This record gives sequence, structure tokens and C-alpha cells, in this order.
Amino acid sequence: MARHPFLRDAAVAAAAFGLTLGVLTHRLHATRGLDAYGVVIAATACFPLVARRRAPLAVFVVTSAASATLTALGYAVGPPFGPTVALFFVANDERTRARMRETVAVVLAVFVAHISAAAVPHDGFPTSPVLFGVVVWGGAWIAGDQLRQRRARRVELVRDTERERRLAAAEERTRIARDLHDSAAHAINVILVQAGAARLLHERDPTAARDALSTIEDVARETIGEIDQLVRNLRDPNTDELVAIDPPIGLAGLTTLIDRYRAAGLAIELQTDGRARTLTRGVDQAAFRILQESLTNAARHGRGAAEIIVRYGETELELTVSNAISVRSNRQPAGGHGILGMRERAALLGGELGVTQDGGSFRVQARLPYNEGVR
Repeated sequence: MARHPFLRDAAVAAAAFGLTLGVLTHRLHATRGLDAYGVVIAATACFPLVARRRAPLAVFVVTSAASATLTALGYAVGPPFGPTVALFFVANDERTRARMRETVAVVLAVFVAHISAAAVPHDGFPTSPVLFGVVVWGGAWIAGDQLRQRRARRVELVRDTERERRLAAAEERTRIARDLHDSAAHAINVILVQAGAARLLHERDPTAARDALSTIEDVARETIGEIDQLVRNLRDPNTDELVAIDPPIGLAGLTTLIDRYRAAGLAIELQTDGRARTLTRGVDQAAFRILQESLTNAARHGRGAAEIIVRYGETELELTVSNAISVRSNRQPAGGHGILGMRERAALLGGELGVTQDGGSFRVQARLPYNEGVR
């Protein structure tokens, strides 16, 4: 019952009415005792509060006019409870705050009317009661305004949280799309090379041909599973919720990656410098994807050999992938989506990636800060 807005407002109005009658009964600074007429005016100064949600400024004017009438007719001077509560609601309402000039003008006009009404029935000006009323009204305005600001900050916090959630979802979709590109490009390249090997060896070396076909089957099955998982997160455009997804493999899978490319005919030399260390998930995954994309490019556009250098520095991981290309060929990518994706991965981690092509050599160099505070 107390949760109903109208009943709450009615209870507030009744409380203000009871306090007003209490002040009028004590006849403080009064020239006129409480009578039926005074009760009616007191009710007018309080019960319009039940409509404060519809028109808070109008309610403030009505209750203040009634309160000023009580004072002007010589009833006891005291805190104008109805107008004070109404002023609190005025300061707390966004609609009246949106029309700030009008609101301030009305409040000042009502304040002057109250002061004038207080001087009418008295030979001297009732300074103390008026000052007390000013303090009460000022406190009501400040309290209402503070509550309004707190509510606005809470609403803004909810909006910021929702905005950050949507941004995180968009970033996650971008990451998923990037992983999808990397996985598909890697798989298609391996399948292409192995299919070519199977075609050339199916009569001369049936065992090698069967091994190549087996590799195609394994790569296709793994990639289909990964793509299916990735696409499930991108399929529903009406929701920002993303189901949990297993992160892509890190440098722990580098040996398997190299073996697969070696089986496809790419001669790879791996060199590791420095003391290996545990990497954060972001650096680990980015390093693997950069090496995977670089080997895909080497297998597709190179001359059958590549060199990988993984160096664990003091503050960053350095990756270098070099492969030979034909001097007369300009097919090694220097600005395709794969290179852009690798640069983006490095940049998101605060690192950088460079690509150089010198004569018959193509080199990808990446620096990835460890970012040990991020897991």
C-alpha cells in the first residue's frame, strides 16, 4: 500500500497538514486563533501535494499562496510545511529544472509574497520566523536538487554501463571476425598445398598422398569446428550477448603449426632466444596468430622456406618471420587484410608490426609488450 505513489503523496500531505495545524494551535506570533477558516486555508496549503507529480511548480504556487494567506490574516507564523515540501519536489523534478529561468522567477516571486504577507498583521517585522523560513526553504531546495543530481548520476552510470557493454560486445565480435579470417585463411592454404601434393604423388608415392589427404581431412574438421563456434556468436544481430568462446591457441601450439606447414612442403627453421616466460593471454594469442598468418603468406607466396625467430626480451616479445620470394615476383602481400589484421593485433597490445621487402626477401617483425598486469 505504501508503495503506491498516490498514497505516498497523500501521506506526505497529511503529515504536512498535521504539522501546520500544530503550529497554528500554539499561536506563535499570532493575532488570530485557529478557527474553521484557518483549517480550510491550512488544508489548501498542504493537500495539493498529492498532485505534485503532475505539476510540481503549480502545486508550489498554490500551497505558497495559501500559506502566505494564513500569515497575512494573522495566524501563527511558523515554517510553511506545505510549500517547503512542494519546493523540495520542484528542485527534485527534471521538468522544472529544464525551465530554470521560469522556475527561479516563480520561486523568488513567492518568496517576496511570503515576506510581504508576514509584515501585514504585525507592527514590527517578524525577523526571526522569516529567517527561519528562509533557512528551511533553502535547505529544501538544496536537498531536492542533490537528490535530483544523484538520480541523474545513477541514470548516467546505467547508460555508461550499457554503452560499455555494447562496446565490449562489438569489440568481441570484431575479434571473432578477425579470428575467423585467420583460421579460414590458414586452413584453406594448408588444404590447397596438401591437395596439390596428393595430386602429384597419388601414383608415385601413394602413402605420401594418403598422408596429405589425411592432413586435409584433419585440418578441415578442426577448422569447421572453430568456424562453427565463431559464427554462432555472430549469427544473431538482435542481441549483444555473446556466449563463452574458447580462446585461440597460443604459442604452445607453435610446434604443431610448424609441423603442419612442414608436411605441406614448407621448410621452416625455428630459433628461440632468451628465457621463455609465461605470457598474458592477449600476447600469447596475438603472437600465435601473427606467426600463423606469416607462415600462410610464406607458403602461398614464398619459395618454399621460412625462418622464425622468437626472442623473449626484458619487456617485450619479439617475433621475426622471413621467407624468400622471387625477385621478379611482387606477389608477397604488403598491405592485404592479413597484414592489416596483424598490425591491429600488435597495436591493440601497445606494440607494433613492420613489414619489409628487400630484393628476394620478405620479413615480418613484431614487438609485443608483455603487459604483465593484464590477464
